This record gives sequence, C-alpha cells and structure tokens, in this order.
Amino acid sequence: MAKAPKKSLVGTVVAITGGARGIGRATAAALISQGAQVAIGDIDAALVESTAVELGAGTVGLPLDVTERSSFAAFLAEVERRLGPLDVLVNNAGIMPIGPFVDESDATADRLIDINLRGVILGSKLALDRFLPRGRGHLVNIASTAGKSGFPGGATYCATKHAVVGLSETIRGEVRHAGIDVSIVMPIVVKTELGSGLPDARGFKPVEPEDVAAAIVEALQSGRVDVYVPRRIGPVLRSQPLLPRTVVDRIAHFFRGDQVLANPDHAARAAYEQRMAETIGAADREPAESVASRS
Repeated sequence: MAKAPKKSLVGTVVAITGGARGIGRATAAALISQGAQVAIGDIDAALVESTAVELGAGTVGLPLDVTERSSFAAFLAEVERRLGPLDVLVNNAGIMPIGPFVDESDATADRLIDINLRGVILGSKLALDRFLPRGRGHLVNIASTAGKSGFPGGATYCATKHAVVGLSETIRGEVRHAGIDVSIVMPIVVKTELGSGLPDARGFKPVEPEDVAAAIVEALQSGRVDVYVPRRIGPVLRSQPLLPRTVVDRIAHFFRGDQVLANPDHAARAAYEQRMAETIGAADREPAESVASRS
C-alpha cells in the first residue's frame, strides 16, 4: 500500500511552550525550515525574546507561565493576533529535578505537577477551544519514555509523564473524529540541560534535540500518534505490559534503565540543578493568595 503524501507545513501557525531552549528551540527551527509560522513562549522573557530574534523568519517570542491560565490564554491570543488562527500547539515546557522519592520536598513535587502536567492540561484545553469550532488542529504533547515505564530516581517526574500519556490518549479518543490530531512524543534522554549528567542506557545513547524536532515535524506531516525517539525504543516499551514483572525488571537492569535517573553526575548537572532550585524556591515563596488563585 502506498504511503499517504506528507502534509505541507508551509504557512502553518505553530505555538511552542518552553521554546527558548532545548527541544522547544530545536523544534521551532525545524518547523521554520518547513515554512511554518512559529511562536515560542517561555517563562524566561528575556531569553525567549532573544531566541526568537536568533531564529529569525518572523518568529514571535512571548513570555509564558504555563501554570497560569491567564498567562497561557494571553499567549495564545497574542499568537493568533500576530500570526493568524492557531493550527498546532506543542506542549513542550517541563522540568526534571531528580533524586530519591523519600528525599523529594513537597515544593518540588508541586512544581513538577504544576508545570509538567497542569501546564499540559491548560494548554490542551485552550488549544481545543480554538481547534474544535474550526474542525482542525494538531495537539503535540511532549511526554517521555518515562511516561511508559518507571525509572528510579524520578518518581514524581515519571508520574507526570505517565499522566501526560494518559491525558493525551484520552483527549485523542474524544476529538479524533472532529478533525483534531493528537501526537504523544516520547524521547529517551535528550542532550539538553535538562538531560545533562545522566548516564547512558545500554544500547540507547542520548538523542539530540534536533532528533526530537525532526520526529515532531514528521508527526505533523503524517498524523503519527505515538512518537518514540529513537523509534526503535517503541517495541521495547510496548512489550513490557505483556511480560512478567521479573522479566521486565531484568530487562531494565540489562539496559541500565534503572540507573539513568538514579545515578546522575551532579557536577555535570550543577547548572540545571541550581536553576531548578531557584524555580522551585521562587514558587514556594509565592504569597498564599497567589497560589490559591491557581487552584
């Protein structure tokens, strides 16, 4: 059977969260090369503005706090004001502070859930508010292979990514007959600041952010739902629910998957860990009425 022709992305209006660095930036660059009109949002207002200038091609860079509905709504409204009706939202913003679960502070867990899950929920709702009346649109949610398996050292992170997978699958079930596509992107460790200092799994070297970006472009062109990066990790993860628990444990140990988040090089990861400490600390110091307003 002949493959369906790839969809052109020329003129497609795309908004990307967490777009100032890493996967978000690489995805913006890849989409620009395909002729898309791109807007990036990020909590770091100065960096997102400078990144947009560096990307060129009319890229829009806007401040965005994905945990605040008002901020997310204003971001998408401004994207549409400048570029036209939204065609694609890439929910990419996320954080990954890691360590033993029993040592994790409540503030860290709250921040992980707020950004990695609540941000995706908010963005998905706000995007669908635009997509459904038009009968078209594509929602791309960045999860992780950690959304398909549990990795010691990243309990709450894994929980948020499992939730993103489940959320995305359910959204797809509700909207796939309404002209809306949903893609779930599940990379292994990526060579970004977030993935710094993590040991390699056996047989699976960390991928480049450009590899994830290329997979997102392909998903937008083809409508692919489950997007594994690299693609060959997919069969490994899909087979796990069919195997006895003892076999799954042995596979994880053989591939050293049980060490990837449990034994990081903290020196190599110092810059990211410092930024996470500041992010979590700032959120923890917010006035009670500000926190309550987000509930």
